[in-house]
Amino acid sequence: MSAARYIWIDDSLRPASEGMVPFLSAGMQFGFSVFEGIRCYSTDKGPAVFRMNEHVDRLLDSAHIVGFRDLPVTAEQVRMAINQTITANEFSACYIRPMIYLDGAMSMTVEAGRPRFVVAVWEWKNFLGAEAKERGIRANIASFTRLHPNIMMTKAKVSGNYVSSILAKTESQRAGFDEAIMLGPDGYVAECTGENLFTVRNKIIYTTPRAGILEGITRDSLITLARDLGYSVVEEPISRDQLYIADEVFVCGTAAEVVALREIDFRVIGDGKAGPVTRALQHEFDKLVSGKHARSAEWLAPVPALNAAAVRS
Repeated sequence: MSAARYIWIDDSLRPASEGMVPFLSAGMQFGFSVFEGIRCYSTDKGPAVFRMNEHVDRLLDSAHIVGFRDLPVTAEQVRMAINQTITANEFSACYIRPMIYLDGAMSMTVEAGRPRFVVAVWEWKNFLGAEAKERGIRANIASFTRLHPNIMMTKAKVSGNYVSSILAKTESQRAGFDEAIMLGPDGYVAECTGENLFTVRNKIIYTTPRAGILEGITRDSLITLARDLGYSVVEEPISRDQLYIADEVFVCGTAAEVVALREIDFRVIGDGKAGPVTRALQHEFDKLVSGKHARSAEWLAPVPALNAAAVRS
């Protein structure tokens, strides 16, 4: 795996060694930053970023939600920075992490600091393990509850929101599971630590309502792909015990892509492996991100060649 050589900081490419966040900053001290997780895929026509516009829009929406003002970048500048960072590092496929963090502001107000913009990329292929796609993974219900909307902004992808995800996933893995499922404050299923969740029963796909979750872009993509295949997709509350009796349960996210849950709380789900609906969506998603699907042209943004003069030596 090749290490990244360049990182984007503020308005230009810099050597990766310069990619450090100031210790005395609200971004570091209090987790006051917003970010995106995006994937660049290798296609026959070169590297392409999956749903670039939607991810960039959500980054800027997150910044607006938490109260940033006078951002140092526009949507077009974010897209340009992402493309240049990918190309400078000569990655054909990679994970992309744009972030806007609050520098300074140790007095704990947004106006006391200034927003800084960075983009990092790295090669990352198997977030949940090499065998997860084929075998599915084991999960349990976390003892940690998904954040209440009046405690944190659940529609913003805020760094500090993920402390509870780390606690939940660490707890689950120490107990021998692969992933944790988090319930909302109402006791119904919300999402996993970094993935949205779907169930299948009698060939109907169910997913949790949008109000209490981060509305995943991969989630939105799968809903569209499922309806293209003729499946009904229903958004409604899902109880913990409905998971146990589902024919299939699967999760999705930028890092995880599409992965089945073969067991939850020591209960085998369906046949104990990825079911036919999950496999059909895995197949469609793989075609999509490799540039071989009818929707690929709509959702994949080719990475343009980089002007060598843009790379700072």
